Amino acid sequence: MTAARAAGVFFFMLVVIRLLGKRTVGNFTAFDLLVALMLGEIVDEVIYGDVNLAQGAVAIIVLALAKYATSWLNYFDHGLNAILEGVPRPVIEHGRIDRKALRAELMNEKELMSTLRLHEVSDVREVRLATVETDGEVSVLKEEWAEPLRRGDVEDEAAARRRPPKARQTDSPKALGQE
Repeated sequence: MTAARAAGVFFFMLVVIRLLGKRTVGNFTAFDLLVALMLGEIVDEVIYGDVNLAQGAVAIIVLALAKYATSWLNYFDHGLNAILEGVPRPVIEHGRIDRKALRAELMNEKELMSTLRLHEVSDVREVRLATVETDGEVSVLKEEWAEPLRRGDVEDEAAARRRPPKARQTDSPKALGQE
């Protein structure tokens, strides 16, 4: 009976957490948060004597097996991970905010702009792709022109300018047949 209750609560809580959205779980996946919450509750019940040690151990083992099974299924990527943990959702593509995606993630533009500033982006047009990942974090890829210059960029350009014009044309990928 304890095992059945643990499994039932696990799947019920999973549905609730998935309905609340990715950003509810912070840096955890839905399963990680759910397992942490349930383990805390089970341990609490065992410690305070509301459940005997054997029942607590059964519930913990069932919970661990559920976590192991879902991790194993996600490893093989049968599509279950999209159902159980969600999929990354692009919220900006080539400088354009997808308001439907923001609404689906329960995120407003102020929150999005705050996240972009944390990624050193001051203008949405700098963003090639911003995605709300399955753990609720927003990843940001900048347009090539918005990337900061690196020492190697400057050195490559300087080296190219030092070569004679004839060498520059024959060294190009197109001239070498590499394109």
